[in-house]
Amino acid sequence: MPARRGEQVIQKLREEGPAIWYRGERVADVTTHPAFKNGARSLAELYDVQWQQPDVMLFDSPTTGEKVGRSFLIPRTQEELLSVSRMMKVWADHHHGMMGRAPDYLNRAMTGYAGGAAFIAAHDPRFGQNVTDYHEHIRENDLCLTHTLITPQANRAKGTADQADPFLAARVKEETDAGIVIRGARMLATLPMADEIMVFPSTLLKNRPEDAPYAFGLSIPCNTPGLKFICRESLDYGRSHYDHPLGSRYEEMDAVVIFDDVFVPWERVFLYRDVETCNKAYSATGAIVNMAHQVLVKNIAKTEFLLGVASLLVHTIGIEVFQHVQEKLSTIWVNLETMKAFLKAAEADAALDDYGVMRPAWDPLDAARNLYPHLYPRMVEIIQQLGASGLVAAPTEADVNGPLREEIQRFYQAARADALERIPIFRLAWDTALSAFAARQALYERYFFGDPVRMAGVLVRSHDMTPYMEMVREFLRRNDEKL
Repeated sequence: MPARRGEQVIQKLREEGPAIWYRGERVADVTTHPAFKNGARSLAELYDVQWQQPDVMLFDSPTTGEKVGRSFLIPRTQEELLSVSRMMKVWADHHHGMMGRAPDYLNRAMTGYAGGAAFIAAHDPRFGQNVTDYHEHIRENDLCLTHTLITPQANRAKGTADQADPFLAARVKEETDAGIVIRGARMLATLPMADEIMVFPSTLLKNRPEDAPYAFGLSIPCNTPGLKFICRESLDYGRSHYDHPLGSRYEEMDAVVIFDDVFVPWERVFLYRDVETCNKAYSATGAIVNMAHQVLVKNIAKTEFLLGVASLLVHTIGIEVFQHVQEKLSTIWVNLETMKAFLKAAEADAALDDYGVMRPAWDPLDAARNLYPHLYPRMVEIIQQLGASGLVAAPTEADVNGPLREEIQRFYQAARADALERIPIFRLAWDTALSAFAARQALYERYFFGDPVRMAGVLVRSHDMTPYMEMVREFLRRNDEKL
């Protein structure tokens, strides 16, 4: 079928919902459950948005000719790559970067795998074909994916295969002619109300025989028998958009995934028992490049939103005359322009890879993904400093409409806004920088691509500093020159 609309997303969740567990009970319907319904609605909205701007958001399927999501496009030219970027920005602007698992994130991941399927096929032709077929399947059905690749936090001093329980981390229990059976757990699946789940390895497996059962890549429906999602406490407290403007809309939910002898047919397996291939697949196929591209677009939208919130706070209470306030706003503005420059550089220097796919340049994307985890907490802190006590002194919607309405209108006024204008601004700033939803966003951005320290180590090991060292050596050699 062509690209979906929001109602189709909701209907599928009602009819084919996964086994989501929340506070000791299985959720019967995520579209009506208080902890999930608003997040499900926000997800569905994105599918309606793509039909509001079909020229930007959709393209003609190479299989059927019907309109399908542009986030599934394998770009062969720079213009096609830019068209994907424009599409991603529309979605990111709609959720202001607050949905880390908007569908385009993993759509781009699987599109990367499909574009680089030849790499996987070189190790096993059937798996390369599986990736190609699966990409077509999710494109033609406009499916939404979640994913999981981290093993449970048990004994972090030991490797996955060295835990006391060999089935603590999800591993292959048995292999049959029809497929494989997975038992164990993985974390962290954000947006468990997705249609399907990508189960891919991290890039940290050791190439030992005992590690092979943990080395696999696959995708299956989230309602596959034996698959369970155990969720954290919801950050959507059932309050109004007025009281919790972000938490009441963009609670994606995070979950630990339990594989209770889950059967996976061979046609859904993409990587299997080949540690070296598993460790290289993200980079070799272009999946990580596509993911970083999408995240950078998302982070630009998010930083624009933070700049807007901070600037509106400043304007409302008239503190723009203070130099420290100007310095704080300039910090967010510089961060925004830095992210935009990274994006422009990555797209301007895009080039065809070995598989004929137009990839954004990796170095600017790598720099952006290493830098943003340090920038985001500071920008949140700036909003806290600008709002100060006003962030914890904002009345609720019930107060504004209650018996003390006249007093509230008098005592909550601002330099450039009356109380009824000021209060929603401060409630939004609170939900951006101080609430439980805000704290989860900050943690999420800190670890979006993994441990920042480990990422820095990978960056140093993978980028050759020799030319820069040689430049300095050449300068020092000039010391011997006579004046």
